[in-house]
Order: sequence, then structure tokens, then C-alpha cells
Amino acid sequence: MRKAKKWKAEFEQLRAIVLDCDLTEEIKWMHPCYTLDDKNIVLIHGFKEYCALLFHKGVLLRDPHGILIQQTENVQAARQIRFTSLQQIIDMESTLKAYIYEAIEIEKSGKEVPMKKHEEYPIPEEFQQVCAENDALKAAFEALTPGRQRGYLLYFSTPKQSKTRVARVEKYIQHILDGKGLDD
Repeated sequence: MRKAKKWKAEFEQLRAIVLDCDLTEEIKWMHPCYTLDDKNIVLIHGFKEYCALLFHKGVLLRDPHGILIQQTENVQAARQIRFTSLQQIIDMESTLKAYIYEAIEIEKSGKEVPMKKHEEYPIPEEFQQVCAENDALKAAFEALTPGRQRGYLLYFSTPKQSKTRVARVEKYIQHILDGKGLDD
């Protein structure tokens, strides 16, 4: 946060608020992450247009103020509260603490987010066809972790045009055969 060029004052204010809630500060995924008994509660991060508090089990939080945002349609558990100014954070301090305390209680309760199983993701026709013709690829894909399988399925199914889906599948055949994930 000290090196941040943008959102520095906002990060410092968010950090003060979160630390006042008795969480442990760590750096994870190159961002300040706040934990309770080694369980992730909330993370501070910044983007071009906003900075945010990201609640790892945010989908389980009640949202009486309607301020939680699902970052993308594929994010299942996490939810963000976004900010575009320091004053906004200052004005919301008591609300933010209420959300943080609720997130802490959810973690203490042991509640888990029901995650969509990787089998529930649609397999693009183009990938099904290649797997039907290549038993080694099919076996290698099935040997990947569920998270890696999900990553590929989401990536392969995103394009609207079939030729783009085909190009993506072809590009990653060797990765899959090597047992690697999309970003490995």
C-alpha cells in the first residue's frame, strides 16, 4: 500500500477500519488480506476506476444497504464494496464495520458457500468434439483439478463465435496434456 500511486489515502483508511475489527493483516495475492484464525475474511484491492473491500464469503452476507457487488458473473463466493473517494469510505465507516463483523461471525459459524460443481459447467461443443477425437486429451482434462477444469471451461465457452472457441481450444491442448492450468 505504501507504493500505491492511486488510492493511497483510501487504502490507508480502509486498512484502519479493518484493523479496528481485530483481524490479522497478511499479504496474499499481492494484496492486504485480513484473516481470523488463518481464514480469509476481507481483502483490500484497487483497480483503475475504484478501490474495494472484497469479502471472501460475501455471498453469505446480508446486504441491507445493497452495496455488495459480484465482481464478474463467474465469481461464486466473493463480493465487493467499491469506493471512488476517501470521503465515501469515511462516511461509510460504521456500515463497513458492520459488514466486517458479520463476515467474522459467518467465519466463526463455519458456514461454507455452496459452490457450483465443475460438472455443472457447460462443456463447449468445440471442446467436446476435440476430446471425442483425442482420448489422451480427454483423460488429461479429467485428471486436472476441478478448479483447472472450470477455468478452461469458462475460458473456452466465453466467445460468441465458434471459430474463436476452436482457436482457444487448439491453443491450450498441449497445456492440458501437460497437466497445466490455464494460467500455469
